[in-house]
Amino acid sequence: MNLQLKQRHVLPGFGLSMGFTVLYLSLIVLLPLCTLFFKSSSMGWNHFIEAVSSPRVVASYKLSFGASLIGALINALFGLVAAWVLVRYSFPGKRLVDAIVDLPFALPTAVAGIALTAIYAPNGWIGRWLAPLHIQAAYTRLGVLIALTFIGLPFVVRTIQPVLEEMDPDIEEAAASLGASRWQTISRVILPTLWPAWLTGFALAFARSLGEYGSVVFISGNMPMKTEITPLLIITKLEQYDYAGATAIASVMLLSSFALLLIINVMQTRTAQLRSAR
Repeated sequence: MNLQLKQRHVLPGFGLSMGFTVLYLSLIVLLPLCTLFFKSSSMGWNHFIEAVSSPRVVASYKLSFGASLIGALINALFGLVAAWVLVRYSFPGKRLVDAIVDLPFALPTAVAGIALTAIYAPNGWIGRWLAPLHIQAAYTRLGVLIALTFIGLPFVVRTIQPVLEEMDPDIEEAAASLGASRWQTISRVILPTLWPAWLTGFALAFARSLGEYGSVVFISGNMPMKTEITPLLIITKLEQYDYAGATAIASVMLLSSFALLLIINVMQTRTAQLRSAR
C-alpha cells in the first residue's frame, strides 16, 4: 500500500486562501477603480474627451509624464551605482548611507516638498549658489524634476540591491580570466542578470512619480500651463466640485499606469525567455 503524505500548510487550503485574496483585492483595489470609471462614464463620451484633452490638462500631462520619465531614467542610472557601492564595497558610514536611501520612504511627502523648496529657493542653501549661474530650481519645471527624482530613488536601489547581493563576485573574476574587458563583463555578465530587477525599479519609480503630489506641490509653484502637474489639477477640480472631470483625468492616468505595467511585464517575460533559451 502506497501512503501519500499530504503536505501541511500554515495557511488554509488554496480555495479558502484564494477566496480571501480575491475578496481583499476587490474591496481595496478593484471596487475603487471600478467606481472611478463608473463616475467618468456618467459625463458622456464627448464631454469626457473635452475634459481630458483641454490645453491645460494636456500641458499637465506633458509635465507629469516628461518629468517622471526623466526622473526615473536618472534614478535608474544613479540608483544602480548606489546599489553597487552599497553591496560591493565596505566603507565607514555604510549603514548610515544605506539608511538615508530609505529616507524618501519614511519622510512625509509634504515635509519633503517644504524641505526641497527651502533648499532650492533663491535664498536656500543650494539655490543661492545656482542664482549667480542664472539657474532657478524652485518654482520651475526643474524643481518638479528634482522632487520626482528624490522620491523615486529608493525604488531602484531597493529593487537592484537584493539581486546584487545574490550575484557571486566570482563570475566577474571568471569573465576577466577568460579575457573579457570591463565593458564586456558589464554588458554580457552583469547587466543581463540585473536587467529584470533594474526594469522593475525603473517602472516603480516612474509609476510613483506619476502620482506624486505632496513633494511637488510646494516646489513647483503650481502655475497653470507651466508648472502644474496632473495630480494637482485633479485636486483643483475636486475643490471646484467637478467630480466627473477629476475622475476623467484620473482615469487617463490610471490607464497609462496599467499600460506601463503591461509593457514592463511583457519585456520581463521576453527577457526571461531569451535567457532560458541560451
